[in-house]
Amino acid sequence: MTRILLAALLLALAGPALAAGDGHGGPAPDPAKDAAMRAIAARDAPKEPTAQDFAAGAAGKDPSKTGYCATIADAAADARFAWQKEQLAALEKQVEERIRRLEEKRAEYEAVVQRRKEFLAKADESVVAVYAKMRADAAALQLTNMPEDNAAAILVKLNARTASAVLAEMEASRAASLARKMAEAGRRKDNAKS
Repeated sequence: MTRILLAALLLALAGPALAAGDGHGGPAPDPAKDAAMRAIAARDAPKEPTAQDFAAGAAGKDPSKTGYCATIADAAADARFAWQKEQLAALEKQVEERIRRLEEKRAEYEAVVQRRKEFLAKADESVVAVYAKMRADAAALQLTNMPEDNAAAILVKLNARTASAVLAEMEASRAASLARKMAEAGRRKDNAKS
């Protein structure tokens, strides 16, 4: 840009001096000097782009002439890659969180199954057979003095008619408590099946 201004300034200054030298007895115009000045001005003058310039730039010969999109293509690709990487990291965290919650649920389910097995193991078949043959009032008295889990486990294994007769002989609050335990055991059994 400075060359263009310099060439234009030289031509502006040389023009009056050359014109003055023609008719006023000054130095005669030098055609070689004039030609050199015009060549400098032509060389430094901005060029208008041609169709060939655009074709050459589009073909990849001159990357500075391909336009704005080509100059930011690498930056855009890097930004897109970084965004995709962030999205994948967020999705990975979500998957890890879901896996963690599923593992917690699995552990909780296994604990429930284990408690149910222990509950049912407390009521040994031989003990259940003894209570099945007892009178309801005698069985009720013994089951009332037994820990709740053990009493409920025995009642669950008795047939419905015998268990109802034993519960009828118990105090209402104790019978209700044992019935609640029996219902919980039944729900656990249903959940284990599904």
